[in-house]
Amino acid sequence: MTALNNPLRMRYNQIMIADLEQTELVWVDQPQKLKEIADELLKQDILAVDTESNSLYAYQEQVCLIQFSTREKDYLVDALVLPDLSPLAPIFKSEDILKVFHAAEYDLICLFRDYGFRFNFLFDTMIAARTLGYQQIGLGSLLKQFFGIEVKKKYQRANWGKRPIKEEMLAYARLDSHYLIQLQQHLRKELESSGRWDLALEDFRRLTQGVEDTTSSSEDDFWKLQGARDLNPRQAAVLKSVYEFREATAKAQNRPTFKVLSHQVLVDIASTCPETQSELSKVPSLNKRLANRYGKGLIDAVLAGKQAPPEYPPHYERPENGILNRIDTLREWRKYTGQDLGVPSDVILPRDVLNRIAWASPNSIKALKEQMQDVPHRFDRFGHEIIKIINNGSKPS
Repeated sequence: MTALNNPLRMRYNQIMIADLEQTELVWVDQPQKLKEIADELLKQDILAVDTESNSLYAYQEQVCLIQFSTREKDYLVDALVLPDLSPLAPIFKSEDILKVFHAAEYDLICLFRDYGFRFNFLFDTMIAARTLGYQQIGLGSLLKQFFGIEVKKKYQRANWGKRPIKEEMLAYARLDSHYLIQLQQHLRKELESSGRWDLALEDFRRLTQGVEDTTSSSEDDFWKLQGARDLNPRQAAVLKSVYEFREATAKAQNRPTFKVLSHQVLVDIASTCPETQSELSKVPSLNKRLANRYGKGLIDAVLAGKQAPPEYPPHYERPENGILNRIDTLREWRKYTGQDLGVPSDVILPRDVLNRIAWASPNSIKALKEQMQDVPHRFDRFGHEIIKIINNGSKPS
């Protein structure tokens, strides 16, 4: 049992929550009301949290709605209308209020990106389900399994940036947070009884460390398109040019880039370099409507790309064979260990930790402990196995 476990275990209390029909719903779209509910939430010891964004409907997505649930109330905060959400910052940062999310990582990224929020003391029901070896880990599947609730999937792709929000969408959003506290209770009991509580607790803590905006772009992003590295340097310069045209167009229209032109269209244009409307119309993945709408801009982008310096793929130094061998060995070990426990392999050893160990090549249990400082339970549980297979240099059978 790690030192991390003892003080935290006492703070994960037994929780019960009222049925949906018996719970008050609070709509928050005024600054004064936000301050009032923030004061209410700060008095809680546990909250369920979820967010809704408009990723399918805007060039730069943003958080449009934040849902909170307590034992007694559900709150819907209109993040798109409220000018300042800073009253919520102490809630997310509190080490005394347990925040329950489902699949928290992207929520945290979005909340940090849009508002700079930092986080402490979380419980992620998806991570808990993965740690327990559940095959179906989506929130809809878990709500059906534990509470017999069917969630309407049609609102998963809804436009949360449109106002007013439909009543049925609000009901859907409310459902995403309402049962999380009670679901947390069920999963926590299973984690404790199965001896996997410390494993999950370690990942809950890791969630809060180093949250950053991973949605930012760079001028080399065009290399991420499938097929980009199959192009020659001249074609790659054209790809960069038409990629930038699409970015500028999507930004001007405030639409997601994929709703302007698909990745495949950009790669096909770069591979053929059409210079006339007639040549552009022959690009197989570009339909006539889009060819007519964006034809001039695309042709101008092709011509600009042909005049630009050639582009070469970013160079990544290949790891030494010893590092690659350790990566393979550790992957094999965690795969078989995961199969024995009935969990995905990264539950046994997260990818970033695996790679860190492989690169460091620790030759003693003390050196390994230094590389696993952020996963002390995994070190206690698997450290001697890991150092053994690294020293032996052989894959587990």
